[in-house]
Amino acid sequence: MTTQSQIDTSRVESEVFRAARNYFSDLGFVELFPPRIVRASGACENVDTLFEVRVEGDHKWFEPNGAKSHSYLAQTGQLYLEAFVPKYQNVYCVGPSFRAEAGVDARHLTEFTMLEIEFAGGFEKLLNHIEGMVSHVAHAIGDRATSLGIDADHSTRLKSCPSIFPRITYDDAIEELKSMGETIEWGDDIDRHREQKLVQQHGNVPLFITHYPDPMINFGKEIEVEKFFNMLPDPKRPGRVQSSDLILPISGESVGSAARVHEVGMLVDRLSNSKMFARLEKRGGGIDDFSWYIDKVRDNGAVPHAGCGFGMARILQWIIGVGDIRQAVTFVQNKEQLI
Repeated sequence: MTTQSQIDTSRVESEVFRAARNYFSDLGFVELFPPRIVRASGACENVDTLFEVRVEGDHKWFEPNGAKSHSYLAQTGQLYLEAFVPKYQNVYCVGPSFRAEAGVDARHLTEFTMLEIEFAGGFEKLLNHIEGMVSHVAHAIGDRATSLGIDADHSTRLKSCPSIFPRITYDDAIEELKSMGETIEWGDDIDRHREQKLVQQHGNVPLFITHYPDPMINFGKEIEVEKFFNMLPDPKRPGRVQSSDLILPISGESVGSAARVHEVGMLVDRLSNSKMFARLEKRGGGIDDFSWYIDKVRDNGAVPHAGCGFGMARILQWIIGVGDIRQAVTFVQNKEQLI
């Protein structure tokens, strides 16, 4: 049965995706349509949350190049987009991300929609694109908030969303949290509660946390903030990568982004020595899962590029003004809900 709540949410979803697509289309981005049944090259950094595809019990049903292979439901289209940057310069995709999130809570879903971009350019341009898209969507929805059933006070906050967001480095974020009385150490993940303390500290507007620890470096301690293998090390900040998370009021971390490694030797080295790859090997995967991507980079060349993934359900949370992600999407999918 379709509820009034679903109808209301679906209208906001439709307008948010329309505004987001229009923003990138107007900038000349080409929309691509990556596969959704993939090798491990379609995984995010946490391969343990992959859904494996089986056909009549056979987990190696696919036979690419005559060799039986594991296959999974895609979590990201990142590498597929990256492969087309030399051709188109600016590309994006919109599609589902499947993650086997065991927890059933106000923050996670097993299926949600991602909007991802990759483009020829660097880290500063990347942050500008994120600011541009998020503020564009906020203003577009804020202008129509009454007809979409969004609270008037929240509508005012959306319409006053700045075009430039405050930025702090991960190192500074840890120090700020310590000064607020939080028990946290460098290398720790910043949880939702602490994210919101930082947002409040910086004006209760979207906040960038940048320059996370390089996941390839041994810092002599466990680093909880694990990032994807091909994030580009920052030459001006030893031990840090050119990466960022956008933290939104209410919903928290919503956009993960980074400049990408584009030199093939460095790419293969970082992949094969990453924690992600070690976990993948335990699942029976290996370098062959990424061979198509490595071959494209080697054969077609690559250009300096960057990209990000917009977690649209969390953006919708902020747009609608609800604390529970399950109230921000029309169709809720988690471990306890399957339709």
